[in-house]
Amino acid sequence: MSKLFAPVQLTTPQGPGLKLRNRTVLAPMCQYSVTNRDGVPHAWHLSHLGARAAGGFGLVITEAAAITAQGRISDHDAGIWNDTQTHAWAPIVDFIHSQGAAAGIQLAHAGAKASTYAWLPQAAADGKVGSISAQDGGWETTGPSETDVFGLVSPAAMSVEQIKVSIQDWADAARRADEAGFDLVQLHGAHGYLIHQFLSPLTNTRTDEYGGSYENRTRYAREVIGAVRAAWPDHKPLAIRFSGDDWVEGGWRIEDTARFAAEAYALGVTAFDLSSAGIGKYYGPTGPGFQVPLATAVKHAVPDAFVTAVGMINDASQAEQVLVMGAADGVSIGRAALKNPNWPAAAAAELGAAQDEVPFAAQYWRAHW
Repeated sequence: MSKLFAPVQLTTPQGPGLKLRNRTVLAPMCQYSVTNRDGVPHAWHLSHLGARAAGGFGLVITEAAAITAQGRISDHDAGIWNDTQTHAWAPIVDFIHSQGAAAGIQLAHAGAKASTYAWLPQAAADGKVGSISAQDGGWETTGPSETDVFGLVSPAAMSVEQIKVSIQDWADAARRADEAGFDLVQLHGAHGYLIHQFLSPLTNTRTDEYGGSYENRTRYAREVIGAVRAAWPDHKPLAIRFSGDDWVEGGWRIEDTARFAAEAYALGVTAFDLSSAGIGKYYGPTGPGFQVPLATAVKHAVPDAFVTAVGMINDASQAEQVLVMGAADGVSIGRAALKNPNWPAAAAAELGAAQDEVPFAAQYWRAHW
């Protein structure tokens, strides 16, 4: 059996916890499909996520689900800040489970990058890019500090009281995720969104206990982790996605990520996904597997955690090599899974799995993977 399709068990504060049938993870990818603008997932989300579960993924993670209406990236985003949304997620989770996959939800707050037009072709064709205008329903954004680095309307700097309320919002969202039946919560700490904004000196210029030193800039993330871990059942794993490196001198670097990953692990985070950048212009590397070294650095810092690599991992042999070399414990597949919802089944067949070991829905057995 290939390494990629060997089962794995994620640890929790109580010990061994969630078992995955293989080490392929569907990466969170915004769908911008909540046209009612109420954050409630619907048939598209069931179809999109369900197809990838049927296609063989070991863990299916939803798109960024906003913890508050204000924290949405766009007004077409899904959320989990109220009971209606929680109830709508439940049948989606049930279907993912019925296909043999585990269900994860990415909790998110966009901070300064909230209130932007949905990233869809028609919106761009209509000139609707960047911050949503007031006449189109845009809302005031908040972040650790005022900033123009994103080329958006500058956010208002959060007060300490607002920070405390925000931390509780994360915990409340985690509680709702448990009610919906999710197996794993992933905190979105990447791509220039709120947690990342607090971590990075490029966007955090505060002078109070939430800014300045490494200790202060990581305080918000530590308090979010603590609150979520307290609200999320101990027998379920807690994950975080990092931007491992801003790729800018004076920004958040991989050495900071590795250091903080060890601290997060001590607080109860046992799964890490390593992306990068998201603040300002991109100055980093590119090419197949360009972010794998970030995952490896975190794996060295937290050897007992489940660490996944993401970014231009497109084919089976490439993904297998990442695991065989010990660079990561799993792979997160994004754009390649948009092209092919059956990516894991096809990859297993390519790697020589016996037909009865290829993960796919029984209804598709005539495909002869």
